[in-house]
Amino acid sequence: MTAVMPNGENQHQLSLLLVDDDAELCCMMKEFFAEAGHHLDCAYNGRDGLACALNGSYDLMILDVMLPVLDGFAALKQLRRRKDLPVIMLTARVQQKDRILGLDSGADDYLPKPFDPDELLARVRAVLRRAESVKRPQSQPILIGNIQVNASTREVWSGDTPIELTAMEFDLLEMLMRAAGRVVSRDEITAALFEREATPYDRFLDVHISHLRKKLEGGRGLIRAVRGVGYVFTGAN
Repeated sequence: MTAVMPNGENQHQLSLLLVDDDAELCCMMKEFFAEAGHHLDCAYNGRDGLACALNGSYDLMILDVMLPVLDGFAALKQLRRRKDLPVIMLTARVQQKDRILGLDSGADDYLPKPFDPDELLARVRAVLRRAESVKRPQSQPILIGNIQVNASTREVWSGDTPIELTAMEFDLLEMLMRAAGRVVSRDEITAALFEREATPYDRFLDVHISHLRKKLEGGRGLIRAVRGVGYVFTGAN
């Protein structure tokens, strides 16, 4: 089924799962997404949400952090062992460590509470567009130094050694390598990969850059931070 968007474009109906113990919020979100032409199911604790995600056919899960029975972090970790379902985490916690824990657990994006439903919908679409781009044929492999990125197969090699990256880490590395030698600003990366503006307290990129540095060449200086600006892939050995 398709829904007609305000700009006249046809939008495929999405099947979404919201896991949140706030029944009033869930009811509001069901109505909001229905008006936008999408279907939203709700679960009210982490255990039931995990079961729904594993057994259902959803395009994306919206997962609260603070849940009864099984918290959002634990549910996401269990989900990631068995299924590659895009996940946006919701959190009322303001500490960066909590958001970083969500990213480390495998979240594709996060949104602080309270949030604007329109922003949530925009982030859902952005995450799904990024997930869909993974399935499309890409261009020729990129080779800089001994690091090779094959966009068609989503494979990364350091010499003869394959490097396991998450989808987000791959997209970030590919973007930096295609711009090798040029500083790519945080705003540019955030706009391209997450389709939103960067914020001064957003640690999303820092977490993924840290993971890349650890996985590539044991953390040697392949990716350099330019303070207050962004990152540059140097290819230095």
